[in-house]
Amino acid sequence: MFQVRIHGRGGQGVVTGAEMLSIAAFLGGKHAQAFPSFGSERTGAPVVAFCRIADEPIRLREPIMAPDALIIQDPTLLHQVDVFSGVDHDGTILINTAKSFDELGLGDFVKGFRRERLLTVPATELALKHVGRPLPNAALLGAFAALGGVISLEAVQRAIGQKFSGGVAQRNIAAANDAYRIVREEQASAEATHHA
Repeated sequence: MFQVRIHGRGGQGVVTGAEMLSIAAFLGGKHAQAFPSFGSERTGAPVVAFCRIADEPIRLREPIMAPDALIIQDPTLLHQVDVFSGVDHDGTILINTAKSFDELGLGDFVKGFRRERLLTVPATELALKHVGRPLPNAALLGAFAALGGVISLEAVQRAIGQKFSGGVAQRNIAAANDAYRIVREEQASAEATHHA
């Protein structure tokens, strides 16, 4: 079972992001569940949503304490909430930012992590460019698909198409495609550096 925890703020589409991730997994032939951590859903308040993906039916219903992947939609949460709780050195961390982990002040924290599992992507900028609103969830799912193995970009595109319609869907798909491309380019340059 692959478990994802998404941290963001109310109004950023955190719960919708978890739902689209579960739809993408389902479209990819997996069992999936998505649910929010119920609390104050006030705009701007910290929000957490969860998504589980598995090859067999999922019976668990409790919050995810030891995620395989973290998606952090709002980097301002990094020093306000314990977003990294339960993630181990094999985990994947995807942060919505144009800054590096060092620039975010996380260089020491991520020392033991696998470099290829530490990703940043400017998802809010991509959302503003394509969607016209600061809703980074679709772009982050595109970036997450670029990690490979869990969900495909095609499944993300189809999930967005199921959640939204018309132009809104097309613009969110464009943001996801852009984020996917950026992460793939980052991965290629990291690999080139590694082999140099």
